[in-house]
Amino acid sequence: MARRTPDREYVAPVQKLRVRYAKRGRLRFASHRDFQRALERALRRAGVPMAYSAGFSPHPKISYANAAPTGSASEAEYLEIGVAARLDPDKVAQALDRALPPGLDVLEVVEAGPGSLTDRLAASEWLIRLPQQEPSGAAAAVAVLLASTEATVQRRTKSGLRTFDVRPAVVRLAVEADAGGDDGPCAILRVVVRHTVPVVRPDDVLSALDVVAGLTPPVAPRVTRLAQGPLDEDTGTVADPLAADRLRGGDADGA
Repeated sequence: MARRTPDREYVAPVQKLRVRYAKRGRLRFASHRDFQRALERALRRAGVPMAYSAGFSPHPKISYANAAPTGSASEAEYLEIGVAARLDPDKVAQALDRALPPGLDVLEVVEAGPGSLTDRLAASEWLIRLPQQEPSGAAAAVAVLLASTEATVQRRTKSGLRTFDVRPAVVRLAVEADAGGDDGPCAILRVVVRHTVPVVRPDDVLSALDVVAGLTPPVAPRVTRLAQGPLDEDTGTVADPLAADRLRGGDADGA
């Protein structure tokens, strides 16, 4: 029997780049697997010289960090790639953004510094729009949740129904009024959640508001992740995870 050889030779990374990208418009419905395929095609189109893993079936060195749920828009998705030559991060950002479909938009690329990117992503800030929901009703429900010591919800996972407490993950939650329009009023929730196990998602927060206060949005919510990164426990704000890399700078020679 002929021996099968690897599809690609092992190529060690000489540089790591961290990418911030957005999911916008209809592309918020793209699954994480859809995005993976789109990204790998875009990397090839952009001519990015990828590093590859060792082993019998080498694969490009790409690490994805805490992707937003399918259906959620995001301004703060992150990944890290290993490349086989030193590149100018700004040129990579421009080339990769051109190669990706509109709605998957590269916002920034920086050279990775020491430490783990995933370890920096300790919390997320989300904006949840509730069309046709009176802000006063949403504010009353938020007050009940914030005054609660626990808010147990259930979520169906691949391994079955899981029960967990949402309340410890909620760092900050507030309601903003929207002028609305012809479709009626709209409540806007801004929530900061720390990344726990399991990760508390916006739909879990809405489930908690239903459990503790009976708030059921009249129509499907529109959810956008505004930020994710280190959590300032004193202020309840989410910092920029790439700030340290940006300050460190890089000595890339150019693409």
